Amino acid sequence: RIAKLVDPNSFFEFDKFVTHQNSSFGMEKTKYLGDGVITGIGKINGQKVAIFSQDFTCWGGALGMAFARKICKVMDFAIDNRIPVIGINDSGGARIQEGVESLAGYADIFHRNVKASGVIPQISLIMGPCAGGAVYSPAMTDFIFMVDQTSYMFVTGPDVVKTVTHEEVTKDELGGAMTHNQKSGVAHFLCRDEDDCLERTRELLSFLPGHSVRQPIEASLDSISRENTKLKDFIPANPKKPYDMKELIFEVVDNKHFLEVQPNFAKNIICGFARVGGIKIGIVANQPQVLAGCLDIDSSSKAARFVRFCDAFEIPLLTLVDVPGFLPGTTQEYGGIIRHGAKLLYAFSEATVPMVTLITRKAYGGAYDVMASKHIGADINLAYPSSEIAVMGAEGAVNIIFRNELKNLDGAALEKKRVELVENYENEFASPYKAAARGYVDEIIFPENTRARIAHFFHFLHDKKVTKPFRKHGNIPL
Repeated sequence: RIAKLVDPNSFFEFDKFVTHQNSSFGMEKTKYLGDGVITGIGKINGQKVAIFSQDFTCWGGALGMAFARKICKVMDFAIDNRIPVIGINDSGGARIQEGVESLAGYADIFHRNVKASGVIPQISLIMGPCAGGAVYSPAMTDFIFMVDQTSYMFVTGPDVVKTVTHEEVTKDELGGAMTHNQKSGVAHFLCRDEDDCLERTRELLSFLPGHSVRQPIEASLDSISRENTKLKDFIPANPKKPYDMKELIFEVVDNKHFLEVQPNFAKNIICGFARVGGIKIGIVANQPQVLAGCLDIDSSSKAARFVRFCDAFEIPLLTLVDVPGFLPGTTQEYGGIIRHGAKLLYAFSEATVPMVTLITRKAYGGAYDVMASKHIGADINLAYPSSEIAVMGAEGAVNIIFRNELKNLDGAALEKKRVELVENYENEFASPYKAAARGYVDEIIFPENTRARIAHFFHFLHDKKVTKPFRKHGNIPL
């Protein structure tokens, strides 16, 4: 697995002669060189990385103290030398024969996951079982890859679930790759097989820095002045008509290369990496095709996590906005949409990387504020001429503001008056020119100039630096 992942002849192994020192339960009779985990350093696309890979053929990949110390050692090396760390997980869990030493080993790894967070990228590849306490190390890393049908993660397995709750469920249903990519949101990438997983890991690393530092601008063969002729009539005039925001993204980014993160979870928001004019960026975008692009619990948490990653690693952010508001309903309110929506608001407000925001069609209510508005720190805010920025949609606003005037009308007269009032409201209150007049929108652009304008501003913002007041840390609403 390591040989397939790294550049040829670039891997150097650490601690290949280490073995456990346990003599309980006859363990002294069985020892494997390396103690069931391979650790070392190598290069991927020329980028330095640290790697550990658990070996299921040695005691089912069970973790003991020597095993844990090897992982901790390579993680410490990665932190000290500011290089990403990749963990290939294929383990049945703790080595029972070592008792509390095994548990201590896991905790030592968890502590280093936290120590490395925001300092170096951490990537977990789940290539087999990952159960019990073992799941918490991948859970604290930045990205999790899972392989369909062959990898799974759960805190308690199907047998325990059946005993305690009397539910019958398979390993794949409980914690398989599809479950964690579609339902729980624990995983970020769903891979067909191991080769696909390794290849997509290489692709992800091509967008990431080794540590928290602004990346240099790369040469791009895709002209930044290229017009997006397809976008001239792309956005439907009807605010209720859906369109695929991914098509707009492909038009704007270099070579139509966009790596989406968590594409199967909370599909009403899109997160991923791309390049614009040779600058590596993160993209957050509402998806009008799903739930009309509304923000809900899952999409808020998904986007907040992504924004915080990009900010931690100095990756500029492009936000594409077409949002009618937060998803209404008791399920959302009881589930804590206030708290979860605040995560995204906090993440954007906290970010100090270059941020460009484009309103493509509508930005209503509190969701306008949350989606990287000028008011919470975006550097450049753009809007299309036909976009709308308002407290709510024109029809809803008219029904409230003019309810007394409308209640005395009916039939054709009512409809005529409502159309007139809606049109006046759109012109007077929802027009982006109103926001531009107050400096909330920096420029109103034609859709065909989207790529050129966005690239232009990111180039000017490349050396942005913000000095924040000292504090130990903020208290994000988790």
